[in-house]
Amino acid sequence: MTSLTLGSPVAVAEEASLAALLRCCVREVAGPRGQVWHAEPYVLLRVAGTLLRARTHGGLALRFEGPVEWLEDGSWQPLPVDLLVRLVEAELGGGNDEFAAQVSASRDVMAASLAARRDVPPPADPWLASEQELVFGHPFHPSPKARDGAGWLRYAPEAHASFPLRLLGVRDDVLAEAGDAGSLDALGQAPPGYRLLPAHPWQLELLAADLAAPLADGRLVDLGVGTRPSVPTSSVRTVYEPLIDRCLKFSLDVRITNCLRKNSWYELAGAVELSRRLEPVFRDLSARFPGTRWLPEPGYRSADLGTRLLEGLGVIVRASPWSVCRPGVTPLLSGAVAAGRSVPGVSVTDPAGWWRAYVECVAPPVLEAYFTHGVVLEPHLQNVLIGVDEAGLPVEAVFRDMEGTKLVAGRHDLSGLPGRVAEALTYDEAGGWNRVVYCLMVNHLAEVAASLAGTGPTRDLWAVAGEVLAGYAHSWGWPAPLSELLAGAPLPAKANLSVRWARTADRSAGYVPVANPLVVLS
Repeated sequence: MTSLTLGSPVAVAEEASLAALLRCCVREVAGPRGQVWHAEPYVLLRVAGTLLRARTHGGLALRFEGPVEWLEDGSWQPLPVDLLVRLVEAELGGGNDEFAAQVSASRDVMAASLAARRDVPPPADPWLASEQELVFGHPFHPSPKARDGAGWLRYAPEAHASFPLRLLGVRDDVLAEAGDAGSLDALGQAPPGYRLLPAHPWQLELLAADLAAPLADGRLVDLGVGTRPSVPTSSVRTVYEPLIDRCLKFSLDVRITNCLRKNSWYELAGAVELSRRLEPVFRDLSARFPGTRWLPEPGYRSADLGTRLLEGLGVIVRASPWSVCRPGVTPLLSGAVAAGRSVPGVSVTDPAGWWRAYVECVAPPVLEAYFTHGVVLEPHLQNVLIGVDEAGLPVEAVFRDMEGTKLVAGRHDLSGLPGRVAEALTYDEAGGWNRVVYCLMVNHLAEVAASLAGTGPTRDLWAVAGEVLAGYAHSWGWPAPLSELLAGAPLPAKANLSVRWARTADRSAGYVPVANPLVVLS
């Protein structure tokens, strides 16, 4: 990937957008249709009858080196992203009048973020700096930075944004709360008969019409802005609030990549319920794997003013990574490490040793959670922080975000929960395993391995990963799904292009099989 500091923002955004869409074409369009060939030093593919080529490295992560070209009248020409969009539309038969605009919007967000961050320094906190490094987003998504709505740049982590929260008072008789959200009260002073409710300023702009009546009749009061800036993390809607050392997950009625990013009522309740259930699970995981950490979400607060405002004003309280990492350990977003940025605290002088330590931190607790506890963690690159010691060596893995964590159906008693809450908390066994393998192997480890290997091969790194996974499989008696994985069974890769093309819910996204890079070590 082109450096963030080289080239114009527009040119760098064009290159990143082209690379993301081309990866999707290889994985979801040309590959499954038998239209991808290796002709060293190039990978060739055909989309809508047009021949494309690019030099690649990174194995499963599919990174490009040099220009991507298309064959026009017998000569190779640079491929612009707009042409690739038209080829994809033709290959898929049309029928989606939003697709081109989404790709274009994503490219525009990248360019604007690149331009803005040149004028604003990153946070001094290395963890927060790593949270704001994901300028290009998901590497296998056709529009990884698309987002609706105006005014987004003021709140964009990619632009090194920070801003004070807005503070509301919720009258006691319309307070909606579960679990422990008491830390929110330290953000300001609510008048008698009210409780403090922080709000994302962008969300208040989006909800202005709905808020007019409760603000007028006193069910809500506007208490102004907070005293210190909060810092948005990689998900955009979750911020770190330094005054209380908590992360706060807000609703945003904005579509970002695939989803409208709001806390549905059943997700508010589910976060608290899942945190309660996961406490003994993570206690057990950290006893067996001492570097395992998690960020519980012990409570939420909102206003009981109808479903739209209950969800729209809902805020989930989450522990901060600094509060769970041991002294001397610096948490860093795995996505920033995978993106190959120069991340403070990471120094790799022994790639194989560093990689072994990384895999040992991340993979075994994820597998143990699934096999022993029936818990599906979602260890993709935005949901894992890697804790490095003073020498930059991985020593801890921090797992977060209860929205993506699920329970394997049939292994937990959910009879006391409302039906919609229970449904949102579960995967069936096959769906849970696919999610674990996709997030861990395809989304996460493949990307980190590619950055660690640079332009060289990743096979030696995968041999090390195979040893770590085989060691865990042996300790557990070689469970069938893990044995098949180590024997080379194809890996499930989430089909982001397909789900965007079909305009379906992200939860219904399917998978396409991709080659398994693991070395057989059984």
